[in-house]
Amino acid sequence: MKIKCMNPIAAVGLDLLPSDQYELTDEFNEADAVLVRSASMHDLEMPKQLLAIARAGAGVNNIPLDRCAEQGIVVFNSPGANANGVKEAVLAGLLLGSRDYIGGNKWVESVKDDPNVSKLVEKEKKKFAGHEIKGKKIGVIGLGAVGVLVANACIALGMEVYGYDPFISVKSAWNLSKNIKHISNVDDIYRDCDYITVHVPLMDSTRNTINKDAFDKMKDGVVILNFARDPIVNDDDMEQALKSGKVRKYVTDFPNTRTAGMEGVIAIPHLGASTQEAEDNCAVMACRELRDFIENGNIVNSVNYPACTSGPKIEGVHRITVCHKNIPTILGKITSAFRDGTINIENMINKSRKGYAYTIIDVTGDITDVVMDELNAVDGVIRIRVID
Repeated sequence: MKIKCMNPIAAVGLDLLPSDQYELTDEFNEADAVLVRSASMHDLEMPKQLLAIARAGAGVNNIPLDRCAEQGIVVFNSPGANANGVKEAVLAGLLLGSRDYIGGNKWVESVKDDPNVSKLVEKEKKKFAGHEIKGKKIGVIGLGAVGVLVANACIALGMEVYGYDPFISVKSAWNLSKNIKHISNVDDIYRDCDYITVHVPLMDSTRNTINKDAFDKMKDGVVILNFARDPIVNDDDMEQALKSGKVRKYVTDFPNTRTAGMEGVIAIPHLGASTQEAEDNCAVMACRELRDFIENGNIVNSVNYPACTSGPKIEGVHRITVCHKNIPTILGKITSAFRDGTINIENMINKSRKGYAYTIIDVTGDITDVVMDELNAVDGVIRIRVID
């Protein structure tokens, strides 16, 4: 199998792909699978043989998910693998937003050659005085892998934490500190919190989540942290909120042509997951997902097809995987391809996700060209793969 790395992928992950089964290629058009971090794939024409794309990270807005699903290309991500790195970046942003360390550092740089610098420090330091975070209220919008870690850490720092996530998973709920106040209406966070940090994926429904309407409900002097995705915060509305004093500081990990020079903004060059540990963890998870899918047909952590696993492939048994539309009667049509009696279905599992579904069928017997032609002729079948 030929693997194309769209970005550098940590060796600790690539080492999980045995060289006798996998080959790295520089040619995208030759690839059977792709490993990617931040490279945009929206303008690329996907090769016909491409089976999967694994994102070494959580966000997948650089990948055309719908187009891939239509072509039977399963897209994976690495949820939680970089969560600790992002959590630590958020905590750093929280402190930078409450204490003027950046302004103070710039001032020290400006007077570093003054022989009386130590005396100047004592005279001027009051210009950079800030606020302590202990006892302050922070609202965490989105309680996924990162949001839960941030919320728990803020509890440990002595803050009063409000958590909002109408779609919180059971796993996240179990990991959440009992001291966090679960909020059912995000307006309560806007109204009461001194700090607000957003940790939601970028979708049409979350774009411009932090906008003028939200700012109008917030208390004056609030600090906003965005380590999720740039478009979740409306730049025009943020600029006005900073000018009016509604927002005291905006800490973002996503500088753009607007925010990079905006007064009151602390812009960090997308360093949230830029740690060696996070890159290693993401690479390992992405490569394991890719290998399990290629060798066993299992889907774990896909963002455009359902989770569907049937364990390791059994020796001597053919495994057939089918990417197909989630439409009535299609399963019956797929299984009817084996009706001649020479093939026996040993095991079958089917899962669906919105408009798409995935089926794993373990069979014994000879899979003839006639069987494959009949499977491919089923209306709604997108891609069939036989794993021997």
